[in-house]
Amino acid sequence: MTPKQAKAAIHLRVMLAPGIAIGPGKADLLAGIRDTGSISAAGRAMRMSYKRAWQLVEELNTSFREPLVEATKGGAGGGGAQLTRAGADVLARYARMCAAASDAVATDLAALRKHLRAKGR
Repeated sequence: MTPKQAKAAIHLRVMLAPGIAIGPGKADLLAGIRDTGSISAAGRAMRMSYKRAWQLVEELNTSFREPLVEATKGGAGGGGAQLTRAGADVLARYARMCAAASDAVATDLAALRKHLRAKGR
C-alpha cells in the first residue's frame, strides 16, 4: 500500500498506571512474538534492535502481575518465546479496544479527512 492509499487511522496508547502503558509498538511486538515464536524475530520484523525488543518484553513482564512473554534459552534446539495466557489476553483486549475506538471515531475521522487538501486524501 502506498502512502497515498493509506487510510486515516487512530493509534491508541492506553495508560494503565503511572509509567505503565501499552500502545501500537508493544502490541505489535507481542503479536510478532506470538506469530514467530521469537523475540529477536519479532524485533527484526519491526526494525528494532534485539536489545530494545528484550527491554520492552522485560518492561511488560514486570509491569503486569503475571509475565506476558515466556522465553526459553537457546541451546542445541535453539531458544524461543511465546505469549503466556496473560499475554494473549492483554493483546486480545488491546486489539478489541483499538477496534472499538476506531468504530467510535469513524464518522468524525471521515469528516476531518474532507477538510484535507486533495493531495492528502
